[in-house]
Amino acid sequence: MKINRLTVDGKDYFLPESVEELRGKILAAIQAGGGYVNIPPLRDGPGIDILFSPGMPVTWTQIDVGGEAGENGGEAEADDDYEDPYSSL
Repeated sequence: MKINRLTVDGKDYFLPESVEELRGKILAAIQAGGGYVNIPPLRDGPGIDILFSPGMPVTWTQIDVGGEAGENGGEAEADDDYEDPYSSL
């Protein structure tokens, strides 16, 4: 499952997967010189209204959570493959 993190002025907001429409609303508010945009909750609830303005730092991050070991792009490492780097000391 992928979760999107929106960081606005140092505060993190976790969002459902589809964020393209929200990005457009935020961009439109900033281009208009400022405006409120409702940030939907990750689960149930009304969300939160944030006032976006030009110059406000906004960062998007996508996080892949859940699944089995090795599913998120990394190899699952078996104990047999472990080599003690200090065994020769």
